[in-house]
Amino acid sequence: MNRPLKIALSAITLAQFLKIPIKFFRTGRWEWSTFFETGGMPSSHSAGVSALATIIALKRGFKTIDFALSTIFGLIVMYDAQGVRRQTGEITLAVNDLAEKLDRLEGKPDENVHDKLEKRLKERLGHQPEEVVGGALFGIALAFLGMRLLPKKKKLELWDKL
Repeated sequence: MNRPLKIALSAITLAQFLKIPIKFFRTGRWEWSTFFETGGMPSSHSAGVSALATIIALKRGFKTIDFALSTIFGLIVMYDAQGVRRQTGEITLAVNDLAEKLDRLEGKPDENVHDKLEKRLKERLGHQPEEVVGGALFGIALAFLGMRLLPKKKKLELWDKL
């Protein structure tokens, strides 16, 4: 696996892992399942695409088509994580709330059943803008560190393979 890919995947994985202690400081509970959840601080989407774009800028330069492509696709991913996916989460909140209101209209007693349902739609899908920025900064920092710390592979010459 090439070094840029390792660093970008590491940025995604580490950003997901960072959500666990951040959530602990907010709630006081260790929830290891947070690693597999979408949304939250920092955005692993932003971390991954920012790390990759940063590596391309460092290796190939800012004036290359490679950097332009990675930046545009990265911006699309970050916009989607913050915009479209967050809106989907807000719609899901409304749908879940509507289900509770329908039960009340039917005269069913409020026993917090909807809070315990497994079929309740997942409400946390997207990111707040600060989570996207946090992920992007994390990815950029990790790219700089990774390019400095991870060893370069030596290129084998033809006669070295024989």
